[in-house]
Order: sequence, then C-alpha cells, then structure tokens
Amino acid sequence: MKLSSVCVLGAGSWGTALANLIADNGFAVSLWDINPERIRALASTRTNERYLPGLELSPGIVFESDLGRAVEGRDLILLAVPSHAFRSCLTSLRPFLPVSPPIAWGTKGLDPDSGRLLHEVALEVVGPDCRLAVLSGPTFAREVMLRLPTAITVASVERSFAPAVAELLHNDYFRVYTSEDPIGVQLGGAVKNVLAVATGVSDGMGFGANARAALITRGLAEMMRLGEAMGAEARTLMGLAGVGDLILTCTDDQSRNRRLGLGLGKEMAIEEIKAEIGQEIEGILTARLIWQLACRLRVEMPIVEQVYALLYDGVLPREAVHNLLLRDDRKPEDC
Repeated sequence: MKLSSVCVLGAGSWGTALANLIADNGFAVSLWDINPERIRALASTRTNERYLPGLELSPGIVFESDLGRAVEGRDLILLAVPSHAFRSCLTSLRPFLPVSPPIAWGTKGLDPDSGRLLHEVALEVVGPDCRLAVLSGPTFAREVMLRLPTAITVASVERSFAPAVAELLHNDYFRVYTSEDPIGVQLGGAVKNVLAVATGVSDGMGFGANARAALITRGLAEMMRLGEAMGAEARTLMGLAGVGDLILTCTDDQSRNRRLGLGLGKEMAIEEIKAEIGQEIEGILTARLIWQLACRLRVEMPIVEQVYALLYDGVLPREAVHNLLLRDDRKPEDC
C-alpha cells in the first residue's frame, strides 16, 4: 500500500506539528480546523502563534477551512482533535469519504459518551470497511516542530496499513515503529494522562523524586492490569506508547496533564489552572472514563481512583495521598 497525500484535521499544537512533519517529508498535506479564523491566521502568518509561537510552518502545507475541499483527493485522513470532538468530527467527515476510507488519528483518550476506545467509535460512525491506524508515543508537538529526535508507534490490525502510514511520517529526526495492537497503543496514550496528573500533584506538594518514581512505577502496573483485561499486548505497554509516553508526561512540564497536577498540588482551583494552561487537558475527562472502565472490568487502579476523586469528588490532595499510603492490601510488587 502506498500513500502520498494527507489531510490533517485539527490545527492545534499536535495537528500543526504533524502537518509540518508530513510536509517536511515532501508529501502533499492539507490542514483543516473547525475554526475558520484560526485557519485564516495560519495561512496569513505561516505560524501557529496560539499553540506553537515563534515557529515557522512549512510552505508545503495547504490551509483549508472547507472540510470537503480539505479531504478531496487525499489518500489518508489524519485526525488530531480532542477526544471529545472525535465522534463529531468523523460524523461531519462521513459524507466526503470514499468506500473503505483510510483513517488514522493521534488523539489520546476515550469516547466521552460511551467510554469506548476510539477505533470502536470509528467503526461505528464510518463503517466496518474503513482502514484504521492510531499513532501514539512520547511526543511533545513543539519538539517535533523543532526537529528534535522523536520516536512513536503506529498501530493497525491491517498488516500493510501501519507501515504505509509510518512511511508518511518517518525521517531522520522522527522514527516510527509499527504494531498490530491498536488496543494497547490507545490504552497507553489514555491512561498516561491520568497518571501524569497524579505525579504532578505529588511534585506540586513537594514530595520529591522518590514519590514520583513510585507513582510512575505503580501507575505502570495499573496500566498493565487494565491492558490485560482489555486484550492489549504487554509488550505494547512496555514500549513507546505505554511506558515511554508515561515517563514523558509524568516528568516534563510541557505536559498539560502534569501541569494540572502541579497546580492542584499547590492548592490552585481547577478553573484557574485550566485558564492558565489555555489548551485542552485530556486527563480531566479521561480520569472519569478510565475509572468507570476499571470499575466495570473490576480492575484495581488505586492511583486512577484517587485522581478521579480529586477531580470529581472534591477530595483534597493530602487526603488522596493519605488514602494511597494507608491502603491495606500490600501485595507482591509485581501485582
């Protein structure tokens, strides 16, 4: 399978960086956003000053505010929209799609209405004949724009599709690995957002490196338990889309989810933190969805439980830490 042109949907930081990467690689790429004023500004300035200030965009990107024109003639549709907009974006896209449309996404999260993984939403909205791939891993958009070394995973159950998508992205600064485990890749990208909130809270409260390392390690155990219950491969969660993304978002302040936790740990109000960050914070919605999923599958996820309690039940950070430290069920470390 050979792909040579792409439409990227969503002109936030990640969508812009992906479009720029694809243009860097010499492929035709259009970038669409639901906000026409944003597209006009991008086309006029050739920069995304809101999300990636000061970084010039490739002259190869074609900016489109009309969805039909944006996707016309493109070999691949690549969604980079927030998880809450994923279903509605696909629904709007459906009239313009060919038979067996090739669709990929870099969205990290679950469907807010059903709690389902995004590949299930795509199959429901677009139909069972669509070819699907998900890309995820330890990636900050600004570093991709700066052409700093980065590695990700692209996963698809269709053996030839993931390598075709990978070829659009791979170059000497952006390495792409392929996988046939989209469930594991999606779970890793979703759960790490919740765990990054937890480590941010710990650091915001001044608990130090020991606590951060413990939360990352035990958070990985929670991710692995949920993955096992959902049929993900353990090696996927031990790779870039799992532990790799987990380490990145839990340790670097470019992570919006970590910054949310830092603010909560310093007793800032959540609305104040959201206003300060000024971008989508996927961990807020994902905490509820992952906790509900864990309850439904009877998977023990105490760190996720306490993040949910912080965000939705009004539990204070010190109380959440107290609840974690005083848990009675101390098991062997590999549980």
